[in-house]
Amino acid sequence: MSSNKSKKLLTLCLIYEHPRILFGMKKRGFGAGRWNGFGGKLNEGETVEKGAKRELQEEAGVTATEMEKRGILEFEFQTNGDIFEVHVFRVKSFTGTPTESEEMKPQWFDVADIPYDAMWPDDRFWLPLFLKDKKFKGKFLFGENDAIVEHELSEIENLEEGA
Repeated sequence: MSSNKSKKLLTLCLIYEHPRILFGMKKRGFGAGRWNGFGGKLNEGETVEKGAKRELQEEAGVTATEMEKRGILEFEFQTNGDIFEVHVFRVKSFTGTPTESEEMKPQWFDVADIPYDAMWPDDRFWLPLFLKDKKFKGKFLFGENDAIVEHELSEIENLEEGA
């Protein structure tokens, strides 16, 4: 699936307190109009964990006090050639109240009512593993209209740093 294209490192944070999970409606930019977790690009010299916490603070107005990495997902887009390596975190505790930002509008969902039809199509593959507190790695290749052309996903025991 991947080639010699450059990878962009990104973060994704999901606040999950069974039976509810917090998503944000993306209001602008890449993925606008979809429910998603909170995250984005790293700043220069920033660790993945620091970037994840900063993005959560900027997009939802809350500070993660306990979080753990649950997955690493690689997304490749045939249409523009980008490859994104996304580090997925579960936020177990936080301070503050989720608040709308310029980029995201947070909303709690019951896990029985996750709005998959208004999310990225890959979410229905890996989110069930996340909700079962499993660790996972996956690759998704997107074609026209963000259709998944091919994918692989596996549950793993541990996520080595930098893997």
